[in-house]
Amino acid sequence: MAGIVPEHWSAAENGNANVSAKGSSRDLRHGRTAHNMSSSSLRKKSDLRVIQKVPYKGLKDFLSNLQEVVLGTKLAILFPAIPAAIIATYYGFSQPWIFGLSLIGLTPLAERVSFLTEQLAFFTGPTLGGLLNATCGNATELIIAILALTNNKVAVVKYSLLGSILSNLLLVLGTSLFCGGIANIRREQRFDRKQADVNFFLLLMGLLCHLLPMLFGYVAIGETSPDVVADMSLNLSRASSIVMLISYIAYLVFQLWTHRQLFDAQDQEDEYDDNVAEEETAVIGFWSGFAWLVGMTLVIALLSEYVVATIETASESWGLSVSFISIILLPIVGNAAEHAGAIIFAFKNKLDISLGVALGSATQIGLFVVPLTIIVAWIIGIKMDLNFNLLETGSLALSIIITAFTLQDGTSHYMKGLVLLLCYVIIAICFFVDKLPQKQPNAIHLGHQLMNTAVNAIGKGVLSS
Repeated sequence: MAGIVPEHWSAAENGNANVSAKGSSRDLRHGRTAHNMSSSSLRKKSDLRVIQKVPYKGLKDFLSNLQEVVLGTKLAILFPAIPAAIIATYYGFSQPWIFGLSLIGLTPLAERVSFLTEQLAFFTGPTLGGLLNATCGNATELIIAILALTNNKVAVVKYSLLGSILSNLLLVLGTSLFCGGIANIRREQRFDRKQADVNFFLLLMGLLCHLLPMLFGYVAIGETSPDVVADMSLNLSRASSIVMLISYIAYLVFQLWTHRQLFDAQDQEDEYDDNVAEEETAVIGFWSGFAWLVGMTLVIALLSEYVVATIETASESWGLSVSFISIILLPIVGNAAEHAGAIIFAFKNKLDISLGVALGSATQIGLFVVPLTIIVAWIIGIKMDLNFNLLETGSLALSIIITAFTLQDGTSHYMKGLVLLLCYVIIAICFFVDKLPQKQPNAIHLGHQLMNTAVNAIGKGVLSS
């Protein structure tokens, strides 16, 4: 879930209290966040004049909902990929085709889930709407992770979740800052750092939870068994996951109750004549929205199952490593809708929304989806820990640090975005050339023990001499 620091406080200080009150009251009713507003940039108004002429009320309501939910997005052109993926599976097409069609089909579904949670927020209120967004905002990543777990593909789970965080921190944010800087090259772009600071505190805490299980392999000395080290790492990971979930709950309380004013997305009108919160009424009913949300979640689960089942065959067919597909391709396609929205708002010099999308989504994945996946694996009897291996954890650590330094002064220009993009390109190249087999969770522990054994043998030889 993502939010932004409102601009209405500065507006009120300058005497624009009426505009502030208007935006505040509207957002308190609707509970719009940066995530919702980013997705809304890809929506289009529906023309219901023909449908209103249908004489039967039930049929008219169904067609109206179909128009709003399926055709009410600029990504509607991608919906045919969903039946195409199902047909391709049924008739036994090659698995790379099924994988590609499933990825394309997931793109509009992710945006529509955001739309439906926003529609439900009109009836449930902003707080419960925020909780819905907190759980459904990254539904695609969570469903793919759980389905991969049930197929015992722990490496795919770790790669895909890591890739989602890296994509938000470097690709989405970097593209937003770069495009915003180019489009507004003659003006200084500013944003409020308060929300960004909160997200970075939480991301650094999550990074600590990843580092400690990995470091167990380096502190193990002597005749320590790899199984003992693996058990310590696993127990620490499970305990850390509980702590991470507690911190995420505290983050929700901070965001939705105690410091809501820091995260509420407000009306912003500028020279682009673009009101980002113009939608004031629900376009579908509560139960219709709930039914559509359940249905789309089931379709996401079906396509995610196709993706998990065919990813290894697609990797072999395309000559790409599973790590590259999971870390680079899956996040780009799965989050394309909100990513595009973040870039659009950066073009319009509304960086607070872009930052809210990128940092909020990264925090949600790091402190909610990742630990929840660890807990689910624990429940179903799969030994998955927070050790994402040295290369992956190092990429995550440096990405968080670089992004934090980039945003430290509250200003932006295109050079900052370019650097973040280039960092993402370097990481993508790294995993592109990585042709090593999928790393087992305890491979680093085993390698370190072998190194310790060699060092001990050399030491004994020197002492005997």
